[in-house]
Amino acid sequence: MLLKAGASHLACEDALLEACLCGQSKAAELLICSEMTGPDVAQHALVSASCRGFVDVVTTLIKNGVDINCTRRVLLQSVKPALHANVDCTPLVAAIVSRQVSVVKYLLEAGARSNCYVRLGAWSWDIFSGEELRVGACLGEPYNEVWCAVEYYEASGQILNLLLQHQISFLESQQQGRNLLCHAILCHNSDAMDVLLNAGADVEFCLRTKKGHEFRPIHLAARMGCLRILKQVIFYGCEVDSRTETGDTALMLAAKSDQADCFLELIVSGADLGLVNNNGESAVHLVKRSVFGSSLADIFRQAITTGRKVRSSNLEVFSLLHFVAGIGNTELLQMILQHSTEDISKHDGLGLTPAMVAVKAGHTEVFRLLINAGADISKRSRDGQAVVSLLQNHACSSVRTRFEEILLDAVLSHKVTSYSEFRALHFAAHVGNLPAIVQLLEMGIPINSVDDSGHSPLMLAAREGHADACKILLQRGADCGIINQRGEAAISLARKSTKCKAAERVIFDYLAHSHVLHGEELWKHTREGKGSPHMKVVQMLKSGLLTWGKSNRRNVVCKEAVAGPSPTFLKNRRKVNEAGDEMVFRVLTETGREIHFEASSSSSLELWVHGINLITKEATTGVW
Repeated sequence: MLLKAGASHLACEDALLEACLCGQSKAAELLICSEMTGPDVAQHALVSASCRGFVDVVTTLIKNGVDINCTRRVLLQSVKPALHANVDCTPLVAAIVSRQVSVVKYLLEAGARSNCYVRLGAWSWDIFSGEELRVGACLGEPYNEVWCAVEYYEASGQILNLLLQHQISFLESQQQGRNLLCHAILCHNSDAMDVLLNAGADVEFCLRTKKGHEFRPIHLAARMGCLRILKQVIFYGCEVDSRTETGDTALMLAAKSDQADCFLELIVSGADLGLVNNNGESAVHLVKRSVFGSSLADIFRQAITTGRKVRSSNLEVFSLLHFVAGIGNTELLQMILQHSTEDISKHDGLGLTPAMVAVKAGHTEVFRLLINAGADISKRSRDGQAVVSLLQNHACSSVRTRFEEILLDAVLSHKVTSYSEFRALHFAAHVGNLPAIVQLLEMGIPINSVDDSGHSPLMLAAREGHADACKILLQRGADCGIINQRGEAAISLARKSTKCKAAERVIFDYLAHSHVLHGEELWKHTREGKGSPHMKVVQMLKSGLLTWGKSNRRNVVCKEAVAGPSPTFLKNRRKVNEAGDEMVFRVLTETGREIHFEASSSSSLELWVHGINLITKEATTGVW
């Protein structure tokens, strides 16, 4: 109609554009064949029709001689990534950005070139530092059609697949040292990653900048926080512990970039926590400086919950058991011990075992769990310290006591059998734990062994005022005569103690009881002080009988012993000896006799008087 009506050249060109924009292929064919339209308008119409997805129009125009690789400026629009700009592009690029699958397919089949560069990207690369900058749409470096298809990805993936099938070498194409995988990671496009990896893209592709920076897709994904893409590259077999030129692994980069989710995923995937970078920093050291440093224990808990082992090839760099022992997380420790106790007695970088770490940190419950799980507490640190020596240096006495209680329970339950550093009987005596004392003695623990200060269990019980503990120990054969490094015995320690005087009475009763039963040479005075004293071996029997000879007069039943001479004895003394009188004691018998003896010292005098009265009382009451 336009042609018959004598329409102008300009009107025909406008009509051609309208026909192409509305998908009217027959009208477009009439107009293009009329020779009333110029080549520039026809090319613009071709690019516009490619944007709209009108395959019939595109086919018609190309068949009628329009250049399939022409370049014209058109408005390109995209929601994600955001784009609204007039761009000089080819029909193929216009179709890719507009996600027109059928047009892309036709253009490729019709011989459209796929090596035309267009500036549509939103990312800029620093070729020297390797840094990526998001500069905004159409401000990045120009790239070809397949890179465009990655950034402006069509949901089904058909366009990207068509381009790769058309020219598989695209997988190896690079832009300033980077490949398509890197571009997909930058665009956070996991679907494009799937297409590329399925097509055979090199998951271990090494990116190199002009300044020598090197990294791989896994490093970029970890640094950018692309969790889904990180899982993809791991699934396709990349090396999780590969390093950059600075020695950083993906795990370290995730820590540096505060990417907690990526850090967890890498641990679950077997990333090695025992590695260090060129600066000697491990992943855990870097995490402690990150924003999620306080969540590290929870990250390990989540990793263990998956059933995977948290891996460290070098315990001196990082050991999960030592870490958990140091922070005192009992829940996490139990989870670890349920999976493995392989490292329970090994040294960390400081030369400590997990039990030692728990002791230094004051975590008693962690220490108990480690002991119950079979930790070898006899193992020394690299500088020669034992668990007990670390306990002794602990500032808080209540915490130290709790640690020792745990060790005592372990000894009693036979979980610790060969650890001589911890003197279980000494500790039980020190705290007055009577059942423990009895059980330890039944287990064959030496009752008179001494610690580093020369104290026996009895001496410790005496010093702490535990009368019942002293009584049990004495009944089982404890030696009261042991002297510590300060020259103190159990009785002297009991007398110095301000805690309880009952222990002193128990020990003194035992000493007096033993002394008189054993017997001693005493001066025996005759005739109530008138006669000359003579030496006799005097001994008390359990029956209450005092004996110093075989005749009946020299075997008397005691009623009472009293320190000091009687008035009659003093009166009858021809020669007064004050020192001698001070050591004199008298024994009153059941028959009314009064017999005087003289001890060699005041302590002996005290023992004899108390011992005789003690045994006399026992014999009278029948309580031994």
